[in-house]
Amino acid sequence: MSGLRDRLLRLKNAQVAQEERLAGMVAHSESSVIAEGEEGALIHGEDQAPVATVGAVSDAAVDDDTLSSEWDELGVRIVQSTEGAFLVRESRYPLSHKHGIHELIELSEAQNQLDAFRKPDSADLGYTNLLFLDLETTGLGVGAGNVPFMVGLAYLQDDVFIVEQMLIRHPAEERAMIGYLCNLLPSFTHLVTYNGRTFDWPVLYNRFILNGFRTFKWEPIHIDLLHPSRSVWRNTLVSCRLSHVEEERLGITRLDDVPGSLAPAIYFQYLADRKPEPLLGVFQHNEIDMLSLAALAIRFGHLLGGRIGTGTVPMPEEAEELLRTGLWLEKMGKSDLAEPLYAAAAEHPRPTLKGLCLLAERDKKCGNWQRAVVLWQKAVDEAAQAAWPDYEAHIELAMYYEHKTKQLDEALELAETAFSIAQRRLTGSRMKGNRRTELDLLRKRIDRLRIKINKITEASRRSGHS
Repeated sequence: MSGLRDRLLRLKNAQVAQEERLAGMVAHSESSVIAEGEEGALIHGEDQAPVATVGAVSDAAVDDDTLSSEWDELGVRIVQSTEGAFLVRESRYPLSHKHGIHELIELSEAQNQLDAFRKPDSADLGYTNLLFLDLETTGLGVGAGNVPFMVGLAYLQDDVFIVEQMLIRHPAEERAMIGYLCNLLPSFTHLVTYNGRTFDWPVLYNRFILNGFRTFKWEPIHIDLLHPSRSVWRNTLVSCRLSHVEEERLGITRLDDVPGSLAPAIYFQYLADRKPEPLLGVFQHNEIDMLSLAALAIRFGHLLGGRIGTGTVPMPEEAEELLRTGLWLEKMGKSDLAEPLYAAAAEHPRPTLKGLCLLAERDKKCGNWQRAVVLWQKAVDEAAQAAWPDYEAHIELAMYYEHKTKQLDEALELAETAFSIAQRRLTGSRMKGNRRTELDLLRKRIDRLRIKINKITEASRRSGHS
């Protein structure tokens, strides 16, 4: 494996030169599209349809004989259309297939729960048809120079899970692939990606436009699983990269996987020497990505369906994850499912200071003062043992005692403790201006409380003499 890694790193070092070469090829290909469009052949007005039609691509157009034997190991076939040709690799999985801790058959149940991602003002289609998407591209940006040389799709069809991967052998084949996608994508109601809102979909949509398919319209419900993953695990996992999430939470271990970051270098090397063998690793990496996307969709579908703590969805062990999962469920309109998680987080034997304050803030907004006070008190106790304590809970509890229960002595004690902590933090802080502002606010709170207490004491003394 170390020899393969060394080879891939050498390919990586040659990537810049290959990118420049590819950019020239892409520019030439796109200029051809534009030139033909000026004659009305490829660029369409708003009232015209794309050149590629539903009938333009069919199984009858497949011709395996034109591929050299070097492609046999990759399991690809040629798809030809009026727009040209490209390669497709198709893998079929029975629904009994297990990827990590989840079986693909669970997707049939979980996908209906994913409709919770639908915006409130969007139409309820009454059914869910998921399409998973993951690109392998020549670069990291979303501009016109970044070409998706491999498009990975996956979907349920009858009793199988199909992974369909499209590859262009050179930029001139891109238009045929894009035309194929124009016919396929509208069959699906939901698009599932990982960082697809920021990367995959903008990149792909740009390619539709640059290849002349300007009137193509597809507006699925886009489920970008990076965002719920960050909501739930951003403070629990060291990284929310798909490869890390799948290993830590889905029980998936990749063996001899080609890192996605090396995929462009491998493709550029293929363009240079026309030897397809190294592309097998890119196909396999992309295929695992598609399966992991499905497993992650199952996980979030089960969470939305109330399956946490049962079957393949274990109850989180850490207080932070309990809390974050509850907050995400509440955000998704599942408050009834969130409350048991909040209760478990509040009673957790190893709470975090930030987590206690976060849940207390949520309870404060909801009017659940009883639990909020308990959480703030726990946070105060945790802060007393911390090497670098925070005083948020002290302030919140002081406000509660001052304004809700009128326990001014307790409020003053908490405010003074917060002031003392703030002073210690000021000496080790680079943001001294902000810290001094906080100190000034705390000083004002202490002065106000002392004035209130003195007034009450004076009033009590006078009433005692009368």
